[in-house]
Amino acid sequence: MSTNTFLAVYLGGGKSGSRMEAWNALPEAERRAKEQQGMAAWGAWVEKHHDVIVEMGGPLGKTKKVGQGGVTDIANLMTGFTVVRAPSHEAAAKLFESHPHFSIFPGEAVEIMPVLPIPGR
Repeated sequence: MSTNTFLAVYLGGGKSGSRMEAWNALPEAERRAKEQQGMAAWGAWVEKHHDVIVEMGGPLGKTKKVGQGGVTDIANLMTGFTVVRAPSHEAAAKLFESHPHFSIFPGEAVEIMPVLPIPGR
């Protein structure tokens, strides 16, 4: 992949984060209405940026960590991902300003990083 490809990782605050606690404290009808509003806004974001989305990605499940000590279950703040193309890192980041992940849903942030070429290729 070239350096105009960027990985966007959606981050949450975990099950006990303040935004998630506030979300879970909403009355069920209000939470469901916000979910519908959020999904509509997310769909509109996808439609607006469909020409730069390389991989829509999706939600992430439970994490297993593999290292020299073997396989362990761990928790992290990553909740999903998307891959986009943009002329610069700054331009890629701007795609996610006011994203529904944190402007409607209880997500904390979106981190955007360039996908660098494999050395020697």
